Amino acid sequence: MRWQTRRIASFVLVHGGWGGGWEWRAVAQALREHGDEVWTPTLTGMGERSHLGGPKIGVETHVTDVVAVLEQEDLGQVVLCGHSYGGIPVTGAADRQPERVRLLVYIDALVPSDGESAFDLVPATFAEVARTSAAARGDGWRVPIPAELLPPTGWVPEEVRGRYLARLGGQPLATFADPVNLTGAVERLPRAFLRCTAGDLAASSAGDPIAPMAARAQREGWLYRELMAPHDPQLTDPIGTASILHELGAGS
Repeated sequence: MRWQTRRIASFVLVHGGWGGGWEWRAVAQALREHGDEVWTPTLTGMGERSHLGGPKIGVETHVTDVVAVLEQEDLGQVVLCGHSYGGIPVTGAADRQPERVRLLVYIDALVPSDGESAFDLVPATFAEVARTSAAARGDGWRVPIPAELLPPTGWVPEEVRGRYLARLGGQPLATFADPVNLTGAVERLPRAFLRCTAGDLAASSAGDPIAPMAARAQREGWLYRELMAPHDPQLTDPIGTASILHELGAGS
């Protein structure tokens, strides 16, 4: 008798700015129902690890966070996903551990090149706002999320949105300012981009930094998918997000 087995993909989902691993709960549940394995780490200084924040927490810390998950869980052939700001630490981690990564997925995310920081990839107005707001808080390093970048109303019940917003916290300034150092190994990995097409980031004062990232993905021939959802699809369409990720993971 030949046994029929389902192919299981291993996902590591890395959150974006001001968030935490908690925001992937619904997506992770849907992926597990597909038969996949899922890890949802929280980056240092954020979410339930906010008490570990400080002025010295930068991109290097967040890259190390992701690498540690890959190493300590002894993961191989993973589908490593980064949302928004999370595209930066997953790029750094994949560059250091390419042998553990089967597919690198950017979920409406920043895609850095060697020596680039988040500030390099977004309009200059955001850097000014981030530094000013951090200084205004008194500690000089904790950046609150700008109101214009909050998930829009009308996509989920306001009670659900309210619980989501209540858990968004400050982010260490250096994580936006520090460059990520790459060796070039990440360029040899298969990559995919999930573009959220219902967002309105372009209407914010900071503009839409994701459009050139999506254009790069298409220009370089990455796997490319679109989802009719705002910039935070893990909130507004977790089932649709999981379905696309599972399809990418199964086919990669």
